[in-house]
Amino acid sequence: MAAPPEIAVHRGFSASRDPAIAAEELYRAIGKPGVSFATFYCTAEYDLPALARELHARFGDMPLIGCTSAGEINPTGYTDGSLTGVSIVSDQLTAEIDLIDSLDSFVLSRGEQTAHNLLNRFLQRGVTPTSANTFALVLIDGLSGQEEPLVFALSRALGGMQLFGGSAGDDGRFKQTWIYYRGAFHEHSAIVALMHTTLPFMVFKTQHFESTDQRLVVTRADPATRTVYEINGEPAAREYARVLGLSLDRLQADVFAVHPVAVRIGGTLYVRSIMHANPDESLTFACAINEGIVVSVAKGLDLLADLEALFADIRERLGPPALVLACDCLFRKMEMDQRGLRGAVGEVLARNQVIGFATYGEQFNGMHVNQTFTGVALGYPRAA
Repeated sequence: MAAPPEIAVHRGFSASRDPAIAAEELYRAIGKPGVSFATFYCTAEYDLPALARELHARFGDMPLIGCTSAGEINPTGYTDGSLTGVSIVSDQLTAEIDLIDSLDSFVLSRGEQTAHNLLNRFLQRGVTPTSANTFALVLIDGLSGQEEPLVFALSRALGGMQLFGGSAGDDGRFKQTWIYYRGAFHEHSAIVALMHTTLPFMVFKTQHFESTDQRLVVTRADPATRTVYEINGEPAAREYARVLGLSLDRLQADVFAVHPVAVRIGGTLYVRSIMHANPDESLTFACAINEGIVVSVAKGLDLLADLEALFADIRERLGPPALVLACDCLFRKMEMDQRGLRGAVGEVLARNQVIGFATYGEQFNGMHVNQTFTGVALGYPRAA
Protein backbone atom coordinates (compact mmCIF):
# COMPACT_ATOMS: atom_id res chain seq x y z
CA MET A 1 0.00 0.00 0.00
CA ALA A 2 1.52 3.31 -1.04
CA ALA A 3 1.64 5.96 1.64
CA PRO A 4 -0.70 8.91 1.12
CA PRO A 5 1.07 12.24 0.67
CA GLU A 6 0.25 13.25 4.28
CA ILE A 7 2.92 10.84 5.57
CA ALA A 8 6.00 9.28 4.00
CA VAL A 9 8.04 6.77 6.00
CA HIS A 10 11.60 5.98 4.91
CA ARG A 11 13.42 2.99 6.39
CA GLY A 12 17.00 1.94 5.97
CA PHE A 13 19.88 -0.06 7.38
CA SER A 14 23.53 -0.88 6.84
CA ALA A 15 25.46 -4.01 7.71
CA SER A 16 28.80 -2.27 7.11
CA ARG A 17 31.06 -1.73 10.13
CA ASP A 18 32.81 1.16 8.36
CA PRO A 19 31.29 4.31 9.94
CA ALA A 20 31.45 6.32 6.72
CA ILE A 21 29.82 3.62 4.61
CA ALA A 22 27.17 2.86 7.24
CA ALA A 23 26.27 6.54 7.67
CA GLU A 24 26.10 7.06 3.92
CA GLU A 25 23.87 4.04 3.36
CA LEU A 26 21.51 5.14 6.12
CA TYR A 27 21.43 8.72 4.85
CA ARG A 28 20.61 7.64 1.31
CA ALA A 29 17.67 5.65 2.66
CA ILE A 30 16.18 8.06 5.21
CA GLY A 31 17.80 11.49 4.73
CA LYS A 32 14.90 13.08 2.85
CA PRO A 33 13.80 16.74 2.63
CA GLY A 34 11.29 17.89 5.21
CA VAL A 35 11.92 15.18 7.82
CA SER A 36 9.73 15.67 10.89
CA PHE A 37 11.48 13.06 13.01
CA ALA A 38 14.20 10.44 12.55
CA THR A 39 15.75 7.81 14.79
CA PHE A 40 18.37 5.07 14.50
CA TYR A 41 19.73 2.16 16.52
CA CYS A 42 23.18 0.64 16.18
CA THR A 43 25.62 -1.87 17.57
CA ALA A 44 28.03 -0.49 20.15
CA GLU A 45 30.84 -2.17 18.25
CA TYR A 46 31.10 0.78 15.89
CA ASP A 47 33.79 3.40 16.40
CA LEU A 48 31.10 5.61 17.91
CA PRO A 49 32.91 8.99 17.75
CA ALA A 50 33.64 8.32 14.07
CA LEU A 51 30.06 7.22 13.41
CA ALA A 52 28.76 10.36 15.12
CA ARG A 53 30.95 12.57 12.91
CA GLU A 54 29.82 10.77 9.78
CA LEU A 55 26.14 10.96 10.71
CA HIS A 56 26.34 14.63 11.63
CA ALA A 57 28.20 15.46 8.41
CA ARG A 58 25.27 14.04 6.42
CA PHE A 59 22.19 14.70 8.52
CA GLY A 60 23.23 18.10 9.86
CA ASP A 61 20.40 19.74 11.79
CA MET A 62 17.82 17.11 10.87
CA PRO A 63 15.94 15.98 14.04
CA LEU A 64 17.85 12.69 14.35
CA ILE A 65 18.17 10.80 17.63
CA GLY A 66 19.40 7.30 18.41
CA CYS A 67 21.12 4.89 20.74
CA THR A 68 23.27 1.80 20.90
CA SER A 69 21.43 -1.50 21.03
CA ALA A 70 21.55 -5.21 21.80
CA GLY A 71 20.10 -6.07 18.40
CA GLU A 72 18.37 -4.19 15.62
CA ILE A 73 14.94 -4.53 14.00
CA ASN A 74 15.33 -3.37 10.42
CA PRO A 75 13.17 -3.61 7.25
CA THR A 76 14.29 -7.22 6.74
CA GLY A 77 13.68 -8.46 10.30
CA TYR A 78 15.89 -9.01 13.37
CA THR A 79 19.68 -8.57 13.07
CA ASP A 80 22.79 -8.02 15.16
CA GLY A 81 25.80 -5.79 14.58
CA SER A 82 24.17 -3.29 12.25
CA LEU A 83 22.79 0.23 11.91
CA THR A 84 19.08 0.74 11.23
CA GLY A 85 16.86 3.79 11.19
CA VAL A 86 13.70 5.47 9.98
CA SER A 87 12.50 8.96 9.13
CA ILE A 88 9.00 10.40 8.95
CA VAL A 89 8.07 13.16 6.52
CA SER A 90 4.66 14.54 7.41
CA ASP A 91 3.05 17.88 8.06
CA GLN A 92 0.81 15.99 10.48
CA LEU A 93 3.61 15.13 12.92
CA THR A 94 6.00 17.42 14.78
CA ALA A 95 8.52 16.58 17.48
CA GLU A 96 10.17 18.50 20.30
CA ILE A 97 13.29 16.82 21.67
CA ASP A 98 15.53 17.37 24.68
CA LEU A 99 18.50 15.66 26.31
CA ILE A 100 18.78 14.91 30.02
CA ASP A 101 22.45 14.37 30.91
CA SER A 102 24.30 13.49 34.12
CA LEU A 103 21.80 10.79 35.07
CA ASP A 104 24.07 9.78 37.95
CA SER A 105 22.82 12.92 39.73
CA PHE A 106 19.24 12.80 38.44
CA VAL A 107 16.44 14.20 40.60
CA LEU A 108 12.72 14.09 39.86
CA SER A 109 12.47 17.85 39.32
CA ARG A 110 14.78 17.62 36.29
CA GLY A 111 12.50 15.14 34.59
CA GLU A 112 9.42 17.21 35.37
CA GLN A 113 11.08 20.40 34.11
CA THR A 114 12.09 18.69 30.87
CA ALA A 115 8.51 17.62 30.26
CA HIS A 116 7.19 21.11 31.02
CA ASN A 117 9.75 22.68 28.68
CA LEU A 118 8.71 20.40 25.82
CA LEU A 119 5.03 21.09 26.42
CA ASN A 120 5.70 24.84 26.49
CA ARG A 121 7.48 24.69 23.13
CA PHE A 122 4.31 23.32 21.58
CA LEU A 123 2.17 25.94 23.29
CA GLN A 124 4.44 28.63 21.89
CA ARG A 125 3.67 27.27 18.43
CA GLY A 126 -0.02 27.58 19.14
CA VAL A 127 -0.40 23.82 19.54
CA THR A 128 -2.13 22.31 22.59
CA PRO A 129 -0.79 18.82 23.42
CA THR A 130 -3.34 16.37 24.82
CA SER A 131 -3.46 12.65 25.44
CA ALA A 132 -5.39 12.28 22.19
CA ASN A 133 -2.75 13.90 19.98
CA THR A 134 0.62 13.61 21.76
CA PHE A 135 2.88 10.83 23.00
CA ALA A 136 6.46 10.60 24.27
CA LEU A 137 9.42 8.44 23.27
CA VAL A 138 12.26 7.97 25.78
CA LEU A 139 15.71 6.51 25.03
CA ILE A 140 17.86 6.11 28.14
CA ASP A 141 21.28 4.81 29.14
CA GLY A 142 20.52 1.17 29.81
CA LEU A 143 23.04 0.86 32.62
CA SER A 144 22.11 4.05 34.47
CA GLY A 145 19.63 2.42 36.84
CA GLN A 146 17.57 5.62 36.58
CA GLU A 147 14.67 4.42 34.45
CA GLU A 148 12.16 4.26 37.32
CA PRO A 149 12.57 7.83 38.61
CA LEU A 150 12.88 9.27 35.11
CA VAL A 151 9.69 7.80 33.67
CA PHE A 152 7.83 8.47 36.92
CA ALA A 153 8.76 12.15 36.74
CA LEU A 154 7.99 12.45 33.03
CA SER A 155 4.70 10.62 33.27
CA ARG A 156 3.55 12.73 36.21
CA ALA A 157 4.38 15.97 34.38
CA LEU A 158 2.80 14.84 31.11
CA GLY A 159 -0.50 13.99 32.76
CA GLY A 160 -2.47 11.50 30.71
CA MET A 161 -0.15 11.52 27.69
CA GLN A 162 1.24 8.09 26.92
CA LEU A 163 4.92 7.28 27.00
CA PHE A 164 7.04 4.41 25.75
CA GLY A 165 10.75 3.82 25.40
CA GLY A 166 13.76 1.60 25.63
CA SER A 167 16.99 1.33 27.58
CA ALA A 168 20.03 1.44 25.30
CA GLY A 169 22.20 -1.67 25.01
CA ASP A 170 25.76 -2.66 24.15
CA ASP A 171 25.28 -6.05 22.46
CA GLY A 172 24.90 -7.90 25.76
CA ARG A 173 28.26 -6.86 27.21
CA PHE A 174 26.72 -4.65 29.96
CA LYS A 175 29.71 -2.29 30.02
CA GLN A 176 28.59 1.06 28.54
CA THR A 177 25.60 2.29 26.56
CA TRP A 178 25.23 5.48 24.54
CA ILE A 179 22.57 7.97 23.44
CA TYR A 180 22.91 10.04 20.23
CA TYR A 181 21.76 13.67 20.14
CA ARG A 182 22.84 16.65 18.03
CA GLY A 183 25.81 15.04 16.38
CA ALA A 184 27.37 13.21 19.34
CA PHE A 185 27.02 10.09 21.46
CA HIS A 186 26.42 10.85 25.15
CA GLU A 187 27.04 8.77 28.27
CA HIS A 188 24.76 8.71 31.35
CA SER A 189 22.00 10.45 29.40
CA ALA A 190 18.45 10.15 28.16
CA ILE A 191 16.49 11.65 25.27
CA VAL A 192 12.85 12.64 25.52
CA ALA A 193 11.00 13.18 22.24
CA LEU A 194 7.49 14.56 22.59
CA MET A 195 5.50 14.01 19.40
CA HIS A 196 2.31 15.80 18.45
CA THR A 197 0.32 14.34 15.58
CA THR A 198 -3.06 14.37 13.91
CA LEU A 199 -2.33 10.87 12.60
CA PRO A 200 -4.01 7.96 14.39
CA PHE A 201 -1.64 6.23 16.80
CA MET A 202 -1.59 3.50 19.42
CA VAL A 203 0.97 3.17 22.21
CA PHE A 204 1.18 -0.48 23.26
CA LYS A 205 2.80 -3.01 25.60
CA THR A 206 2.64 -6.76 25.32
CA GLN A 207 4.36 -9.75 26.86
CA HIS A 208 3.82 -13.47 26.42
CA PHE A 209 3.79 -14.37 30.12
CA GLU A 210 1.13 -15.11 32.68
CA SER A 211 1.45 -15.40 36.45
CA THR A 212 1.42 -18.75 38.21
CA ASP A 213 0.44 -19.74 41.75
CA GLN A 214 4.14 -19.97 42.74
CA ARG A 215 4.31 -16.91 44.99
CA LEU A 216 7.59 -15.37 46.18
CA VAL A 217 7.84 -12.74 48.92
CA VAL A 218 10.85 -10.41 48.68
CA THR A 219 12.04 -10.28 52.29
CA ARG A 220 15.32 -8.36 51.85
CA ALA A 221 16.28 -6.12 48.95
CA ASP A 222 18.17 -2.98 47.92
CA PRO A 223 16.05 -1.21 45.26
CA ALA A 224 18.86 1.28 44.52
CA THR A 225 21.11 -1.49 43.20
CA ARG A 226 18.18 -3.67 42.02
CA THR A 227 19.47 -6.48 44.22
CA VAL A 228 17.25 -8.98 46.01
CA TYR A 229 19.05 -10.71 48.87
CA GLU A 230 16.27 -12.84 50.34
CA ILE A 231 13.09 -14.45 49.02
CA ASN A 232 10.72 -16.15 51.48
CA GLY A 233 13.36 -15.54 54.16
CA GLU A 234 15.98 -17.59 52.29
CA PRO A 235 18.94 -16.58 50.10
CA ALA A 236 17.27 -15.28 46.94
CA ALA A 237 19.08 -17.34 44.31
CA ARG A 238 18.78 -20.55 46.33
CA GLU A 239 15.05 -20.08 46.89
CA TYR A 240 14.40 -19.14 43.26
CA ALA A 241 16.30 -22.25 42.11
CA ARG A 242 14.37 -24.43 44.58
CA VAL A 243 11.02 -23.19 43.28
CA LEU A 244 12.08 -23.99 39.73
CA GLY A 245 13.47 -27.37 40.74
CA LEU A 246 16.98 -26.46 39.56
CA SER A 247 20.44 -26.48 41.08
CA LEU A 248 22.17 -23.17 41.77
CA ASP A 249 24.70 -23.70 39.01
CA ARG A 250 21.87 -23.80 36.46
CA LEU A 251 20.96 -20.17 37.08
CA GLN A 252 22.22 -18.66 33.84
CA ALA A 253 20.83 -16.25 31.26
CA ASP A 254 18.95 -18.97 29.38
CA VAL A 255 16.97 -19.85 32.53
CA PHE A 256 16.28 -16.21 33.43
CA ALA A 257 15.02 -15.53 29.89
CA VAL A 258 12.22 -18.10 30.16
CA HIS A 259 11.52 -17.94 33.92
CA PRO A 260 11.17 -14.28 34.95
CA VAL A 261 8.97 -13.17 37.82
CA ALA A 262 5.93 -10.93 37.53
CA VAL A 263 4.00 -8.50 39.68
CA ARG A 264 0.43 -7.31 39.24
CA ILE A 265 -0.14 -3.58 39.71
CA GLY A 266 -3.56 -2.04 39.23
CA GLY A 267 -4.77 -5.18 37.51
CA THR A 268 -1.93 -5.15 34.95
CA LEU A 269 0.85 -7.74 34.89
CA TYR A 270 4.43 -6.44 34.71
CA VAL A 271 7.42 -8.71 34.14
CA ARG A 272 10.59 -8.37 36.23
CA SER A 273 13.71 -9.88 34.62
CA ILE A 274 16.61 -11.38 36.54
CA MET A 275 19.97 -10.30 35.14
CA HIS A 276 22.28 -12.64 37.05
CA ALA A 277 22.86 -14.59 40.24
CA ASN A 278 25.66 -13.34 42.49
CA PRO A 279 28.30 -15.22 44.55
CA ASP A 280 26.47 -14.31 47.78
CA GLU A 281 23.32 -16.01 46.40
CA SER A 282 21.55 -12.72 45.80
CA LEU A 283 19.83 -11.90 42.51
CA THR A 284 20.34 -8.76 40.45
CA PHE A 285 17.27 -7.63 38.54
CA ALA A 286 16.81 -5.36 35.53
CA CYS A 287 14.50 -3.09 37.50
CA ALA A 288 13.99 -1.99 41.09
CA ILE A 289 12.43 -4.52 43.47
CA ASN A 290 11.18 -3.40 46.87
CA GLU A 291 11.10 -5.36 50.11
CA GLY A 292 7.71 -6.81 50.96
CA ILE A 293 6.53 -7.10 47.37
CA VAL A 294 4.90 -10.36 46.35
CA VAL A 295 5.85 -11.67 42.93
CA SER A 296 5.02 -14.86 41.10
CA VAL A 297 7.10 -17.05 38.84
CA ALA A 298 5.89 -16.23 35.34
CA LYS A 299 4.86 -18.86 32.82
CA GLY A 300 5.73 -18.27 29.19
CA LEU A 301 3.09 -18.58 26.49
CA ASP A 302 3.44 -18.50 22.68
CA LEU A 303 5.62 -15.48 21.85
CA LEU A 304 4.82 -15.58 18.15
CA ALA A 305 1.07 -15.90 18.67
CA ASP A 306 1.17 -13.00 21.14
CA LEU A 307 2.86 -10.78 18.54
CA GLU A 308 0.37 -11.76 15.84
CA ALA A 309 -2.50 -10.91 18.20
CA LEU A 310 -0.95 -7.51 18.93
CA PHE A 311 -0.64 -6.60 15.27
CA ALA A 312 -4.16 -7.84 14.56
CA ASP A 313 -5.36 -5.43 17.26
CA ILE A 314 -3.31 -2.60 15.74
CA ARG A 315 -4.76 -3.23 12.28
CA GLU A 316 -8.27 -3.36 13.70
CA ARG A 317 -7.81 -0.02 15.45
CA LEU A 318 -5.68 1.88 12.94
CA GLY A 319 -5.76 -0.04 9.69
CA PRO A 320 -2.45 -1.11 8.14
CA PRO A 321 0.31 0.66 10.11
CA ALA A 322 2.45 3.22 8.33
CA LEU A 323 5.17 2.62 10.92
CA VAL A 324 5.68 0.83 14.21
CA LEU A 325 8.51 2.12 16.42
CA ALA A 326 9.34 -0.65 18.87
CA CYS A 327 11.50 -1.53 21.87
CA ASP A 328 11.99 -5.27 22.41
CA CYS A 329 13.72 -6.77 25.43
CA LEU A 330 17.08 -8.52 24.96
CA PHE A 331 15.77 -11.49 26.96
CA ARG A 332 12.95 -11.88 24.43
CA LYS A 333 15.53 -12.04 21.65
CA MET A 334 17.47 -14.63 23.65
CA GLU A 335 14.33 -16.74 23.99
CA MET A 336 13.69 -16.42 20.25
CA ASP A 337 17.15 -17.79 19.58
CA GLN A 338 16.72 -20.62 22.11
CA ARG A 339 13.47 -21.65 20.48
CA GLY A 340 14.54 -21.04 16.87
CA LEU A 341 11.95 -18.29 16.42
CA ARG A 342 14.04 -15.33 15.33
CA GLY A 343 13.36 -15.79 11.62
CA ALA A 344 9.61 -16.16 12.10
CA VAL A 345 9.44 -13.20 14.48
CA GLY A 346 11.52 -11.10 12.10
CA GLU A 347 9.09 -11.86 9.28
CA VAL A 348 6.14 -10.71 11.41
CA LEU A 349 7.97 -7.51 12.36
CA ALA A 350 8.99 -6.74 8.78
CA ARG A 351 5.44 -7.37 7.53
CA ASN A 352 4.09 -4.88 10.06
CA GLN A 353 6.53 -2.05 9.24
CA VAL A 354 8.50 -2.30 12.51
CA ILE A 355 11.76 -0.44 13.13
CA GLY A 356 13.33 -0.77 16.57
CA PHE A 357 15.94 -2.37 18.77
CA ALA A 358 16.63 -4.93 21.46
CA THR A 359 16.81 -3.17 24.81
CA TYR A 360 18.07 -3.51 28.37
CA GLY A 361 14.58 -2.63 29.61
CA GLU A 362 11.43 -0.96 28.37
CA GLN A 363 9.33 1.97 29.50
CA PHE A 364 5.55 2.11 29.36
CA ASN A 365 3.76 5.17 30.72
CA GLY A 366 5.04 5.59 34.29
CA MET A 367 6.60 2.13 34.58
CA HIS A 368 9.99 0.61 33.81
CA VAL A 369 9.32 -2.94 32.63
CA ASN A 370 11.18 -6.01 31.38
CA GLN A 371 10.69 -8.76 28.80
CA THR A 372 8.05 -6.78 26.97
CA PHE A 373 7.53 -5.48 23.46
CA THR A 374 6.58 -1.80 23.69
CA GLY A 375 6.15 0.92 21.12
CA VAL A 376 3.85 3.11 19.08
CA ALA A 377 1.98 2.29 15.89
CA LEU A 378 1.28 5.17 13.53
CA GLY A 379 -1.60 4.84 11.09
CA TYR A 380 -2.33 6.53 7.81
CA PRO A 381 -4.58 9.60 7.87
CA ARG A 382 -8.21 8.67 8.34
CA ALA A 383 -10.74 9.68 5.73
CA ALA A 384 -12.80 12.70 6.74
